[in-house]
Amino acid sequence: MPDRDTKSLARSISLVENEVRGYEDILKSIPHNATPVIGVTGPPGAGKSTLTNELIKEIVKQGKQVAVLCVDPSSPFNLGALLGDRIRMSEWYNNPNVFIRSLASRGALGGLHPKIIELTDLVKMAAFDYIIVETVGVGQSEIEIAGLADITVVVLVPESGDEVQAMKSGLMEIADIFVVNKSDRPAADLFMKNLQLLLSTNHKNEPPAIVKTIASQGEGVDKLFHTINARLKTQSANNKREWLLTEKAFHLIQHKRMKDIDKVSLKQDIKKALENRSFNLYAFVEKWQTVD
Repeated sequence: MPDRDTKSLARSISLVENEVRGYEDILKSIPHNATPVIGVTGPPGAGKSTLTNELIKEIVKQGKQVAVLCVDPSSPFNLGALLGDRIRMSEWYNNPNVFIRSLASRGALGGLHPKIIELTDLVKMAAFDYIIVETVGVGQSEIEIAGLADITVVVLVPESGDEVQAMKSGLMEIADIFVVNKSDRPAADLFMKNLQLLLSTNHKNEPPAIVKTIASQGEGVDKLFHTINARLKTQSANNKREWLLTEKAFHLIQHKRMKDIDKVSLKQDIKKALENRSFNLYAFVEKWQTVD
């Protein structure tokens, strides 16, 4: 593994994350890099962190280097977060082949950090073999991961039957691989059969792969890693790269236009506006939209 200044990388992430003056110049200097990004998402309790931990183990075993960005949910009130991944993946923090950074979602609705695109591109400069982004797992808005990841892995458990039936087509379409984790549980085979049937009716082209794992025991993770690599080769032959860059550009422009609006100022204005008994949310929003 080439020498890598992880301290400088960590400091650079903090500069971009907190929008320290000059951070945009850092971003503009980033050369294009084709390091594959693996997005891991799914409902809470599906075992995403355990699976990510085992994926790290598999990647390191293959003699590769990996960077992991773990997004933890923030409180909607104070925007703080318990960065639990620092505990769950503590065995890798001193491994020279692994870089892990926990991030708070800071109120972002998509299960991602508001600057996850920029931070991922920044990590690419360090020339890792893989980058894994593990999302919060908050529901349908998880489809935002599709605008970031080259391969999107959706983690489910056998008890997710009703959730799968209720899934919007968005999440079904963005997944490249479905992982049925905790597959030693009852009804796992029936769940997989129903999932395959559902996917075959929702996809005109090649449906997503389905892989069974028991992440807590490391079972099936080698097959998952093999499937990820196989799908990465397939993706390079289609137009997903252009679509990914379009999605990234859209989110960057959207964030730029919303830059002057923050929740703290919004809350203060709402508190003041509520003093008027005739407060109307839509009139209030329209006023904010017309501010230069």
